Amino acid sequence: MSSESRHDTAADELLRRLDELGGLVVAFSGGVDSTVLLAAALRALPADRVIAATADSPSLARSELADARRLAAQLGAEHVTVPVDELSVVGYRANTGNRCYFCKQTMLTAFRELAAARGLRHVATGTHADDRRALHRPGLRAARELEVVEPLADAGLDKEALRALAHAWGLDVADKPAAPCLASRVAVGVPVTLQRLTTVERAETAAHLFLKDHGLRPRDLRVRLLSDSFRLEVDAPAYTDIVARGLSAAVVHHLSSTVLAVGGSVAPYRSGSVAVPTGPGTAGPEGVALPQHP
Repeated sequence: MSSESRHDTAADELLRRLDELGGLVVAFSGGVDSTVLLAAALRALPADRVIAATADSPSLARSELADARRLAAQLGAEHVTVPVDELSVVGYRANTGNRCYFCKQTMLTAFRELAAARGLRHVATGTHADDRRALHRPGLRAARELEVVEPLADAGLDKEALRALAHAWGLDVADKPAAPCLASRVAVGVPVTLQRLTTVERAETAAHLFLKDHGLRPRDLRVRLLSDSFRLEVDAPAYTDIVARGLSAAVVHHLSSTVLAVGGSVAPYRSGSVAVPTGPGTAGPEGVALPQHP
């Protein structure tokens, strides 16, 4: 069976499973996975049996919240913004390696309350088959404990299939880069605070603008907060351009002097690169690390 045929079969299975659920709240971030799930739910069910819910907290970049609202309206879905406060949870703030468990527990509990209030039996996430194969996904444990459904994974859809389906359905997120929460930029072992989340968002905006002014538009960009420094990560092509044009020290100095007040480095983007504790003075492969400010 060709990959296209497998994807079609999985899409049919997804629609069948959603139809059987009868109604649901979709945990909606506006990324590829949750957008495909929401689009599928609206194909399988009456619109009044589907709610797109976005958790609004300091860990969600304002641009991502605006994008989620836009996409939900584009799809014709009812969109509800649910305020959540993960920072009130000690385990979340401590950031010792299972932060995502406490985040998902807080968020999905709020979504379950929304579903109950609206007479809907289920909350569904955009978890897909690749997520279930990942070695470290503490958020999935929270979903299991709260009996949240995972229609994409249950239908056998992986990331490749979801992007293919997004293209087939004409969803404008088909090529959208991943955009995990701002807390994912804080290295394990460094407590998550409102100030750090705000700093990450400001720093990434500043980095994008600086690189744009120099003719560079990275597809992936993260500012990682380490124990006593930061690391700017960009996708491989952008990293190659930054190094070739001798911009590493300049962009690090710009961020250090305008937003971050500590030294930093530049490195190729790597998903989950701060999921383990990082020691002081870490520099990128290129060795560009500026001294800390007093």
